[in-house]
Amino acid sequence: MLKRTLFFTNPAYLSFCQNQLIVKQNGQERSVPIEDIALVVLENAQITVTLPVLQKLNENNVAVICCNEKHMPASMLLNLDGHHLQGELFRNQLNSTLPLKKQLWQQTIQNKIRNQAAMLKKKGRSQGALLSLVTSVKSDDSSNREGTAAREYWSLLFGEGFLRDRYGAGPNPYLNYGYIILRAAVTRALVGSGLLPTLGIHHKNRYNSYCLADDIMEPYRVYVDDAVFDMWESGDNDQILDKESKAYLLNVLTCDVSIGKVKRPLMVALSHTTASLSRCFNGDTKKIIYPVFS
Repeated sequence: MLKRTLFFTNPAYLSFCQNQLIVKQNGQERSVPIEDIALVVLENAQITVTLPVLQKLNENNVAVICCNEKHMPASMLLNLDGHHLQGELFRNQLNSTLPLKKQLWQQTIQNKIRNQAAMLKKKGRSQGALLSLVTSVKSDDSSNREGTAAREYWSLLFGEGFLRDRYGAGPNPYLNYGYIILRAAVTRALVGSGLLPTLGIHHKNRYNSYCLADDIMEPYRVYVDDAVFDMWESGDNDQILDKESKAYLLNVLTCDVSIGKVKRPLMVALSHTTASLSRCFNGDTKKIIYPVFS
């Protein structure tokens, strides 16, 4: 079942009763079954959340995202006990071999570049040399084909003058927001599959608590790019993200993606990807299942 993302931008009081999230806003009250929720985004500083709500959201593996004073996602609450075999799965992940991790990263980058090429084709852009780069990705991407592809991809997609940078000009703010939300969804899926988001297969930053999420989200980034491109081309190119733009980007989590020869909502596809990664760590397979962009 496709679960929901709740986005709160106005003052609200959130409480819990009979497995329902009770939302009180502007003198009105509504309820949402907690089992139907995947993510909750809290943007307004005047939102009050009771402890029973947080406990129930945690029990149902709901990722709760809190935004800072700039209305950007800044922290996340996740379940620490997301799988009944979590101890065993953690040990398998910790004991995974370096050759396996290098092979998994190679697959990840190949799928990322392949999806970037498909994105360019969908938008009527030249694919450049991206498809040829896919076949030359080595184990652990030791020759950094990811970086080579990225430079060409961004210039072909948004023009020669565009520079992908966290603090850069538009459409960078839109991309940043979309990637943060995607990262949270990937982290939730990893926890649901009994994996430790901190321990990556490639990313190893000592200050990064979500290295594995940053690894696994790479082939999924193109779905954010797709939404941002359409917004930008339609004339929605302000530097400041408004409520409507954020809500539009949140819809990326429910877009249909092709994975395993069928189409599934992106959040469901993420669970298939993270489950396949768990099987790789268990020794059942050596291939991660990633979506094919079309």
